[in-house]
Amino acid sequence: MLFLATCVGMVVYYQSEKKRIQDERTQRLMEAKEVGKPKLGGPFELIDHDGKPVTNRDYLGRFSLIYFGFCHCPDICPDELDKIGEAVELLDQDPESRDMVTPLFITCDPQRDDPATIKQYLKEFHPKIIGLTGTIDQVRKACKTFRVYFSKPPKVEEGQDYLVDHSIFSYLMDSNGNFVDIYGKERTSAEMADSIKKYIKAFKSSSGGQ
Repeated sequence: MLFLATCVGMVVYYQSEKKRIQDERTQRLMEAKEVGKPKLGGPFELIDHDGKPVTNRDYLGRFSLIYFGFCHCPDICPDELDKIGEAVELLDQDPESRDMVTPLFITCDPQRDDPATIKQYLKEFHPKIIGLTGTIDQVRKACKTFRVYFSKPPKVEEGQDYLVDHSIFSYLMDSNGNFVDIYGKERTSAEMADSIKKYIKAFKSSSGGQ
Protein backbone atom coordinates (compact mmCIF):
# COMPACT_ATOMS: atom_id res chain seq x y z
CA MET A 1 0.00 0.00 0.00
CA LEU A 2 2.87 2.36 0.83
CA PHE A 3 4.53 1.59 -2.50
CA LEU A 4 1.25 2.15 -4.37
CA ALA A 5 0.65 5.44 -2.57
CA THR A 6 4.19 6.56 -3.41
CA CYS A 7 3.71 5.71 -7.09
CA VAL A 8 0.41 7.56 -7.24
CA GLY A 9 1.99 10.56 -5.55
CA MET A 10 4.84 10.60 -8.06
CA VAL A 11 2.42 10.46 -11.01
CA VAL A 12 0.32 13.29 -9.59
CA TYR A 13 3.45 15.36 -8.96
CA TYR A 14 4.74 14.72 -12.50
CA GLN A 15 1.43 15.71 -14.09
CA SER A 16 1.26 18.82 -11.90
CA GLU A 17 4.80 19.88 -12.84
CA LYS A 18 4.15 19.20 -16.53
CA LYS A 19 1.05 21.42 -16.47
CA ARG A 20 2.91 24.13 -14.55
CA ILE A 21 5.74 24.21 -17.10
CA GLN A 22 3.31 24.29 -20.02
CA ASP A 23 1.28 27.08 -18.40
CA GLU A 24 4.46 29.09 -17.80
CA ARG A 25 5.51 28.72 -21.44
CA THR A 26 2.05 29.79 -22.59
CA GLN A 27 2.11 32.78 -20.27
CA ARG A 28 5.55 33.89 -21.50
CA LEU A 29 4.45 33.71 -25.12
CA MET A 30 1.25 35.61 -24.44
CA GLU A 31 3.10 38.26 -22.44
CA ALA A 32 5.59 38.67 -25.27
CA LYS A 33 2.68 39.05 -27.68
CA GLU A 34 1.17 41.79 -25.53
CA VAL A 35 4.31 43.93 -25.37
CA GLY A 36 5.45 43.28 -28.93
CA LYS A 37 5.83 40.57 -31.52
CA PRO A 38 8.00 37.72 -30.17
CA LYS A 39 10.80 36.53 -32.44
CA LEU A 40 9.19 33.39 -33.82
CA GLY A 41 9.78 31.70 -37.14
CA GLY A 42 12.62 31.82 -39.59
CA PRO A 43 14.53 29.63 -42.03
CA PHE A 44 13.96 25.88 -42.08
CA GLU A 45 14.82 23.00 -44.39
CA LEU A 46 12.49 20.01 -44.30
CA ILE A 47 10.84 17.38 -46.51
CA ASP A 48 7.16 17.48 -47.45
CA HIS A 49 4.81 14.49 -47.35
CA ASP A 50 5.55 13.77 -51.02
CA GLY A 51 9.26 13.43 -50.25
CA LYS A 52 10.22 16.77 -51.79
CA PRO A 53 12.86 18.94 -50.03
CA VAL A 54 11.35 22.30 -49.08
CA THR A 55 12.34 25.42 -47.18
CA ASN A 56 10.37 28.21 -45.53
CA ARG A 57 10.79 30.20 -48.75
CA ASP A 58 8.51 27.75 -50.59
CA TYR A 59 5.57 29.00 -48.54
CA LEU A 60 6.06 32.73 -49.00
CA GLY A 61 3.38 34.60 -50.91
CA ARG A 62 0.54 33.32 -48.74
CA PHE A 63 -0.14 33.23 -45.02
CA SER A 64 0.90 30.03 -43.24
CA LEU A 65 -0.80 28.37 -40.27
CA ILE A 66 1.78 26.07 -38.69
CA TYR A 67 1.16 23.32 -36.13
CA PHE A 68 3.78 21.03 -34.57
CA GLY A 69 2.68 17.53 -33.52
CA PHE A 70 3.17 13.85 -34.28
CA CYS A 71 1.22 11.14 -36.09
CA HIS A 72 0.89 8.80 -33.08
CA CYS A 73 -0.72 11.49 -30.96
CA PRO A 74 -3.92 9.96 -29.54
CA ASP A 75 -6.14 13.00 -29.10
CA ILE A 76 -4.69 16.53 -28.97
CA CYS A 77 -3.12 16.59 -32.44
CA PRO A 78 -6.23 15.20 -34.18
CA ASP A 79 -8.37 17.76 -32.36
CA GLU A 80 -6.06 20.63 -33.36
CA LEU A 81 -5.77 19.47 -36.98
CA ASP A 82 -9.55 19.14 -37.21
CA LYS A 83 -9.81 22.69 -35.86
CA ILE A 84 -7.29 23.99 -38.39
CA GLY A 85 -9.20 22.27 -41.19
CA GLU A 86 -12.45 23.85 -40.03
CA ALA A 87 -10.78 27.28 -39.87
CA VAL A 88 -9.48 26.85 -43.43
CA GLU A 89 -12.98 25.92 -44.60
CA LEU A 90 -14.36 29.08 -43.02
CA LEU A 91 -11.62 31.18 -44.60
CA ASP A 92 -12.28 29.68 -48.03
CA GLN A 93 -15.95 30.64 -47.81
CA ASP A 94 -14.94 34.32 -47.92
CA PRO A 95 -13.58 35.58 -51.28
CA GLU A 96 -11.23 37.94 -49.46
CA SER A 97 -9.49 35.15 -47.55
CA ARG A 98 -10.00 32.22 -49.94
CA ASP A 99 -6.76 30.39 -50.78
CA MET A 100 -4.80 32.91 -48.73
CA VAL A 101 -3.61 30.45 -46.05
CA THR A 102 -1.40 27.36 -46.29
CA PRO A 103 -1.83 25.01 -43.30
CA LEU A 104 1.39 23.19 -42.37
CA PHE A 105 1.85 20.22 -40.03
CA ILE A 106 5.45 19.79 -38.85
CA THR A 107 6.24 16.59 -36.99
CA CYS A 108 8.31 16.64 -33.83
CA ASP A 109 8.73 12.85 -34.07
CA PRO A 110 10.80 12.41 -37.27
CA GLN A 111 12.07 8.98 -36.20
CA ARG A 112 8.62 7.51 -36.82
CA ASP A 113 6.97 10.14 -39.04
CA ASP A 114 8.47 9.71 -42.49
CA PRO A 115 6.80 11.33 -45.53
CA ALA A 116 4.65 8.29 -46.33
CA THR A 117 3.42 8.01 -42.73
CA ILE A 118 2.53 11.69 -42.57
CA LYS A 119 0.78 11.62 -45.96
CA GLN A 120 -1.38 8.70 -44.85
CA TYR A 121 -2.08 10.37 -41.50
CA LEU A 122 -3.16 13.67 -43.01
CA LYS A 123 -5.76 11.95 -45.20
CA GLU A 124 -7.96 12.01 -42.10
CA PHE A 125 -7.94 15.82 -42.10
CA HIS A 126 -8.24 18.74 -44.51
CA PRO A 127 -6.73 18.10 -47.98
CA LYS A 128 -4.90 21.44 -47.92
CA ILE A 129 -2.76 20.53 -44.91
CA ILE A 130 0.84 19.90 -45.95
CA GLY A 131 2.93 17.60 -43.77
CA LEU A 132 6.62 18.25 -43.17
CA THR A 133 9.35 16.09 -41.66
CA GLY A 134 13.13 15.75 -41.98
CA THR A 135 16.19 14.57 -40.13
CA ILE A 136 16.22 14.82 -36.35
CA ASP A 137 18.55 17.81 -36.63
CA GLN A 138 16.37 19.56 -39.23
CA VAL A 139 13.24 19.10 -37.15
CA ARG A 140 15.02 20.21 -33.98
CA LYS A 141 16.16 23.42 -35.71
CA ALA A 142 12.64 24.13 -37.00
CA CYS A 143 11.20 23.61 -33.51
CA LYS A 144 13.84 25.90 -32.02
CA THR A 145 13.00 28.59 -34.56
CA PHE A 146 9.40 28.61 -33.33
CA ARG A 147 10.32 28.03 -29.68
CA VAL A 148 8.44 24.74 -29.76
CA TYR A 149 9.05 22.47 -26.79
CA PHE A 150 9.03 18.72 -27.40
CA SER A 151 10.31 15.73 -25.50
CA LYS A 152 10.03 11.97 -25.79
CA PRO A 153 10.85 9.37 -23.11
CA PRO A 154 14.63 9.09 -22.61
CA LYS A 155 14.81 5.31 -22.95
CA VAL A 156 12.78 3.84 -25.79
CA GLU A 157 13.48 0.38 -27.14
CA GLU A 158 13.26 -0.45 -30.84
CA GLY A 159 9.63 -0.84 -31.87
CA GLN A 160 8.29 0.39 -28.53
CA ASP A 161 5.35 2.77 -28.66
CA TYR A 162 5.71 6.13 -26.93
CA LEU A 163 4.16 9.58 -26.69
CA VAL A 164 5.87 12.89 -27.44
CA ASP A 165 5.22 15.77 -25.05
CA HIS A 166 5.04 19.00 -27.06
CA SER A 167 3.76 22.56 -27.19
CA ILE A 168 0.18 22.97 -28.38
CA PHE A 169 0.09 26.11 -30.51
CA SER A 170 -0.75 27.10 -34.07
CA TYR A 171 1.50 29.83 -35.48
CA LEU A 172 0.22 32.32 -38.05
CA MET A 173 2.85 33.76 -40.40
CA ASP A 174 2.17 36.39 -43.06
CA SER A 175 3.02 36.06 -46.75
CA ASN A 176 6.50 37.49 -46.09
CA GLY A 177 7.21 34.84 -43.46
CA ASN A 178 6.82 37.18 -40.50
CA PHE A 179 5.15 36.06 -37.28
CA VAL A 180 1.63 37.44 -36.88
CA ASP A 181 -0.19 35.59 -34.09
CA ILE A 182 -0.34 32.43 -32.02
CA TYR A 183 -3.41 30.32 -31.20
CA GLY A 184 -3.70 27.98 -28.24
CA LYS A 185 -6.00 24.99 -27.89
CA GLU A 186 -8.61 27.15 -26.15
CA ARG A 187 -9.30 29.04 -29.40
CA THR A 188 -12.14 27.70 -31.55
CA SER A 189 -11.95 27.28 -35.32
CA ALA A 190 -14.36 30.19 -35.76
CA GLU A 191 -12.24 32.44 -33.54
CA MET A 192 -9.11 31.48 -35.45
CA ALA A 193 -10.78 32.16 -38.80
CA ASP A 194 -12.13 35.54 -37.68
CA SER A 195 -8.72 36.55 -36.36
CA ILE A 196 -6.90 35.44 -39.51
CA LYS A 197 -9.39 37.29 -41.72
CA LYS A 198 -8.61 40.52 -39.88
CA TYR A 199 -4.88 40.03 -40.40
CA ILE A 200 -5.37 39.25 -44.08
CA LYS A 201 -7.52 42.36 -44.54
CA ALA A 202 -4.96 44.53 -42.74
CA PHE A 203 -2.12 43.02 -44.76
CA LYS A 204 -3.90 43.65 -48.05
CA SER A 205 -4.64 47.24 -47.04
CA SER A 206 -1.02 47.91 -46.09
CA SER A 207 0.25 46.39 -49.34
CA GLY A 208 -2.12 48.27 -51.60
CA GLY A 209 -4.62 45.44 -52.03
CA GLN A 210 -2.08 42.92 -53.32
